Amino acid sequence: MDPDALRADIPALDGVTYLNTGASGPSPRRVVDAERAAIERHEYEAHATENPYASAAALFDDARERLAAFLDTEPASVALTQSTTDGVNRIATALDWEAGDVVVRTDVEHAAGVLPWRRLRDARGVTTRVVPTTEGRIDRDAYSEAVADARLVCLSALTWTHGTRLPVSGLVAEAHDAGAEVLVDAVQVPGQAPMPVESWGAEYVAAAGHKWLCGPWGAGFLYVDPDAAERLDPLHVGYRSVRDPEGAEYEFHAGARRLEVGTVSSGPHAGLIEALDVVEAVGLDAIRSRIEALTDRFKDGLADDRLVGPREYESGLVAFESDRPEALVERLRKRDVVVRALPTGTVRASFHAFNTADDVDRLLDAMAAIGD
Repeated sequence: MDPDALRADIPALDGVTYLNTGASGPSPRRVVDAERAAIERHEYEAHATENPYASAAALFDDARERLAAFLDTEPASVALTQSTTDGVNRIATALDWEAGDVVVRTDVEHAAGVLPWRRLRDARGVTTRVVPTTEGRIDRDAYSEAVADARLVCLSALTWTHGTRLPVSGLVAEAHDAGAEVLVDAVQVPGQAPMPVESWGAEYVAAAGHKWLCGPWGAGFLYVDPDAAERLDPLHVGYRSVRDPEGAEYEFHAGARRLEVGTVSSGPHAGLIEALDVVEAVGLDAIRSRIEALTDRFKDGLADDRLVGPREYESGLVAFESDRPEALVERLRKRDVVVRALPTGTVRASFHAFNTADDVDRLLDAMAAIGD
């Protein structure tokens, strides 16, 4: 499948220039069809011809295997979640916190990497240290100082504010040298770049399929290092968490599955399996090449002093300055061009492989017509 064939299979692109994949990627028909087929099979057939719980469990097994192949890890190291935020919270509530424990995060984390630690501050007396960044680059001296006695580091592999790639492996190694574990928010990575979870070395990596994979909402996933999994003590427990849910005592599953809980729809992860197939059919190399060409085209048409983030290609996320970001986004939307205003006071355009040079030009022409 080439990028143009992918574009032709995405109904949301009809009549609109969609440049907001960094928030949510629109799904191809075949992804929605796979999700719908799984729901219909479960609701119309499984109840009559087999155990619906066993049918869903089989699909979840398939999803873990498919994700493990995509992440180059083992199925036992993958837990199925509903979102990145869900995955982060499952780790946050399964660690043995004590008052005074320190979490380190950067100042460009999404709310998923901020709010759980605020809650732990209130509930367990956990302290958070915030490492500053400059233009989406982490201050390594400040980082070294912050992790010196930390319990956990939470950082993004790819910043949602600047589109920069953080040096995950190096940051993980430094945290480990200081005795801290690491949780990576990688949601901006899968679908536009490789996601080598094991080579990163982090204990935990949370992500979801609804952005660059163009999968459905509700299909998140979580990588957990096998050794780290055995140290987790989840507060939430259900029949999917344990070896024998009917036993007099309970024993958590080995590996990441101990973080799964109970009954959820199998549809989203059926759609995610199909989305992974779509991305692999297009190919990450082809996706990167297309995104790089589009982001270069946009940056070339944008005044250099407006660009926020790297001039050279790092991702499909491009942020830029605007005097009135919310107003610009709204005026662009009236011209059927969809971008996003960020809490940082900038505007962000996201370019995926289904976008075209014409999409870039429509954005630039609309900005010129608006006078921004």
